[in-house]
Amino acid sequence: MSTQRDPHSPGLRGAIERRSAVPVVFLHRLPLWVPLLTVFALLAVGMMATGWLAAAGLGVLALLLAWFAYLNWPALDTGGRVLRIAALAVLVLLAAGHAIGRF
Repeated sequence: MSTQRDPHSPGLRGAIERRSAVPVVFLHRLPLWVPLLTVFALLAVGMMATGWLAAAGLGVLALLLAWFAYLNWPALDTGGRVLRIAALAVLVLLAAGHAIGRF
């Protein structure tokens, strides 16, 4: 499987890739510790807070993971795809659990 992507992908994928170009470049230009600290802060809020605050932290983290997984999907092998789906499922289930008061 080729990891090369067509720079002019048609349809929805191409539109999302083009729309994501500016935020991805912005994130790439940030110091390495800024996105890493942001992810850890969202995870800490999701794990230590309760209720809607925890659900919001985990939900934002799940949205970021889903966005990056979608952008990288064509270049991933089966193992990478399975890991991203599993991580996304865990985040969504934890966020839902916090939202309904189970955790």
